[in-house]
Order: sequence, then structure tokens, then C-alpha cells
Amino acid sequence: MSTTEQPQHQTPEQYLPKDEQPVGKGAQVRSRTEEYSGRKRKLVYPPVPERSPVPVIDNHAHLDFRDGLVQVTPTEAMDAAAGVNVVGAVQVATDLESARYTLEALEQEPRLRGALAIHPNDTVHLAESNQLDEAIETIRQLADHPRVVCIGETGLDYYRTGGEENWDIQKYAFKRHIEMAVELGLALQIHDREAHDDVVATLLSMDELPEYVVFHSYSGDEEMAKILNEHGWYASFSGVVTFKNSTASRAAAQQMREELLLVETDSPFLTPHPYRGRPNAPYLVPHTLYQLAETRGQSVENLGSVIFDNTQLVYGKFDAD
Repeated sequence: MSTTEQPQHQTPEQYLPKDEQPVGKGAQVRSRTEEYSGRKRKLVYPPVPERSPVPVIDNHAHLDFRDGLVQVTPTEAMDAAAGVNVVGAVQVATDLESARYTLEALEQEPRLRGALAIHPNDTVHLAESNQLDEAIETIRQLADHPRVVCIGETGLDYYRTGGEENWDIQKYAFKRHIEMAVELGLALQIHDREAHDDVVATLLSMDELPEYVVFHSYSGDEEMAKILNEHGWYASFSGVVTFKNSTASRAAAQQMREELLLVETDSPFLTPHPYRGRPNAPYLVPHTLYQLAETRGQSVENLGSVIFDNTQLVYGKFDAD
């Protein structure tokens, strides 16, 4: 895609290392500036993509993870995003530390909404120290914030945490989060890594599900997309769909009903092609929208408008006031 200058908004090239402190007093920003896949990463933000002709919302980002050479605040991230017509983002927590960060970010930046949960990998560590139930209850209390719109990311991860005993812990926590989303009337964002069958089975085992169920950074194939279509569950596509070898992801994107499509960065991870491995941020989500439109044979204007409406249906309006 071509790059354009957006002088009326802050662009990533304008990020300055003037503020090395995390957002909010006492908040912790994590770092992932280490080697990437055995190679030294280029830690400079990619160029600004072509401005989206329609508004876009990044429905899954982790702004608390420090990446690149400078620390970017939520307001700086959203100012840069505004330059390419990305008008909002969902800041997603993975543990209690990032949940508290998320609430501080919501107070500071009106273009953000929040999602809170204990990540499936973290549930195992908490269970080992007999802190899991307490942590889930704390998430429940923090989720009363008026701009928390989602419980997530929760689900199952069999890639990083192996063994039936650990998987049982994840399933227990997943069910607790599902029940929480139902109780609070919030959407549910699912982390599903190499656990497709058990994620679906867990959802279908519940007496009640939230009205809106989202598979974040959708990693299933075309056949699984048919299951999502059948149950009215959403598939949120990340930069993975732009990777050259991700033919299964693109086939799934073709299969999904357009009213069940969402788009995300999962920043600072999964930076879209051709910038894979470099820092990711909400301003790069148009790359994924362009790929989805090309894959489905739709115009960016048409598909982007549908996805924008889908996102606000799931999470509510993204008015900045």
C-alpha cells in the first residue's frame, strides 16, 4: 500500500522518547523489544498506511506492552490512528496488572474502550499459587467500569501450556469468564490457540452465552468459519490474514458472513505484511481491512462500513465524549 502524510495528526515518525513513563501513576508497561523469531527486530514503527476511506475501529490492542524504541501513550497511539481514520480501539487486559492499566487508559483517552480478563496461560500460574478465583473476582469488580465493554481475552491456549491438568484449569477459568460476561451483559473475546475443538465444545456446554461472542485474531480454518456462521459468533481478523502463507486464514475470511466480521491489530503483535516483526499499533489496522476487502472481492468502502457497524453493534458506540 502507498503511504501518505497526515500532518494534521501525530504520526508514528513523530513519536519522541520524551516520556519514558507508563500511563498512570504506578502502572507498568511491559516490553517486548527482545529478539523476534531468532532475529534482531527492527524497532522502528512502519510507515503510515493509506488512509481508510471509511472509519475503522481496532477491536483488540494491547497498549500496555512497550514495543519499539519509544514508549507511546494511549493518546499518542490514538492520535496517530486518527490520521488514517482509525477512530477507536479496544484496549485488552490479560491479567490484573494490565486490567488496572486499562482502567487508567480509559480515564485518560476517550477513544478507547476496555476488555478485562485473565489470559488462559496466566490462569495456570495463578492456580498453582491458589490465587485464580480471587483474580477472577477482582476482574469482575473492575469490569463494572462504564467503558469496559467486553470480557476478554479468555479462552484456551494449548500451544504454550500443555498437559490435561493445565487444560482443565484453563477450561474452568474460561467458563467463569463466560458466566461473568453473561452476568454483566458484555461481549466476550476469545483467545483460541491450537484448541479449536475444545473452545467450541466449551461454548456449547454452557447454559447461556453472551449475546456477542468474538474469536479474536481468528486462527481457525474454513470449516470452523462455518461453525461460527451457524452460531452467529464473530471472527476478528488480525495481520495474520495478510501473511503470505496464511491461505487458510484468507479462505476462512471468504467463508465468513460479512455481518460477523471484525478487524484488529492485536498490537504490538502480528504486524501486517510487509512489516511483520516490527512494532504494531492501531494505526496499522487499515492494512488488514484492505486485505480482507481484496480477499472477499469487495470494495474497502463497502466492507469497511459493514465492519464498522458490526464493531459498534458488539461494543457500543465509540463516541469520544
